[in-house]
Amino acid sequence: MLKIYNTLTRSKNELIPIEPGHVRMYVCGMTVYDHCHLGHARVFVVFDMVVRYLRACGLRVTYVRNITDIDDKIIARAREAGETIAQLTDRFIAAMNDDAAALRAQPPDGAPRATHHIGEILDMISILIERGHAYRADNGDVYYRVRSWPAYGRLSNRSLDDLLVGARVEADEAKEDPLDFVLWKAARPDEPSWDAPFGAGRPGWHIECSAMATHCLGNHFDIHGGGMDLTFPHHENEIAQSEAATGCHFANIWMHNGFVRINGEKMAKSLGNFLTIRDLLGEFDGEVLRYFLLASHYRSPLNYDRAAIVRAQEALTRLYQALKEVPEASAEPAGGPDIHEGSFRAAMDDDFNTPSALAVLFEVAHAIHRAREAGDAAEMARLGAILRRLGAMVGLLQGSPQAFLQGGGKDREAIEALIAARDAARRARQWARSDELRDELKARGVIVEDTAAGTVWRRA
Repeated sequence: MLKIYNTLTRSKNELIPIEPGHVRMYVCGMTVYDHCHLGHARVFVVFDMVVRYLRACGLRVTYVRNITDIDDKIIARAREAGETIAQLTDRFIAAMNDDAAALRAQPPDGAPRATHHIGEILDMISILIERGHAYRADNGDVYYRVRSWPAYGRLSNRSLDDLLVGARVEADEAKEDPLDFVLWKAARPDEPSWDAPFGAGRPGWHIECSAMATHCLGNHFDIHGGGMDLTFPHHENEIAQSEAATGCHFANIWMHNGFVRINGEKMAKSLGNFLTIRDLLGEFDGEVLRYFLLASHYRSPLNYDRAAIVRAQEALTRLYQALKEVPEASAEPAGGPDIHEGSFRAAMDDDFNTPSALAVLFEVAHAIHRAREAGDAAEMARLGAILRRLGAMVGLLQGSPQAFLQGGGKDREAIEALIAARDAARRARQWARSDELRDELKARGVIVEDTAAGTVWRRA
């Protein structure tokens, strides 16, 4: 049975869907004021991998990843850019979707935007006020009473006394208690606002996710995910306000992916090591980045350096080379389940252990090479189908081997022209000219292979 590490229990828990055969999962998405960075890429890929594998296990999955489209940073960035908030957020949502698609991440089943769920947000805040869990302060803001929820801190394993030590109160805040957090910000000049029973304003970040998650998936669902940095305070606050408002247990399993570091340092614009997905896609194929992100366990810290991406590219190249010229065949062996698939599923069932699962892909690739050397075309086809099938469970190896090995690049047309010229020289038995063209292609990083079916090439 599939077991997932649950931040709430600090142990691996068996996934038992609330509704048999149907898993409902909510993941905290992006605040859309800039291009997505490598940390966002990890969220896209990790939870897309989870969805793919659950579906491969025969489960129906409803996957919701929200979009925060109203926020202090969004308001400030729109002013800087001289555009409306809608123009800014629409532009970055489109860019985000392009980046996710390049990483081979499938679109979520739902992508709710905070501004489209103001009604649900207002309803939840009103309930919290009625039940004494929230209050309107003198400055017009509405705050959540943290001490009204005795279980506060259980997700992040923190006590209220520990939290109080680091709590701060800004000059413009009117909290009853330094631990309280804002649910609704009173309207300010030149900022968007919505009418509300407790005064015009706009939602705080934490309440947005509670309202959208319960609206899309119900008051009680199976998995809530996001980056480890969201454990506190965002997810802690989500639990407190959601459960106080609904009276239901919010989410059964809390999944958090690890941090991303750049050359051993925290990724930050101030350090000059801030990498957007677009920066990386300018040099590497999106599937290579996906492999890099899956090559480490999702809960472990991930360190980026260029050499690590190059190693990922080399590894994925070896897998595609195994699939090169392998004919299509059924992935189901006649003698029953394949031993490789058993090993692969055992790794994935152990908290999505993708490093071990990827190792199984290489075992299959080696078996394909052995079948190729033995001239066993049927076994090659069978193993090739298994490799594609297992790769699909984590979103890899679904493209054409030739297309991947040749890659893109602005020089592709020139390479094709050189290969055509070399083929012409070979047909004319101009061997010296053919060798010159091979050397020129090699200098461009292109390896040429002459086969019975014609000339094939790939990048070194």
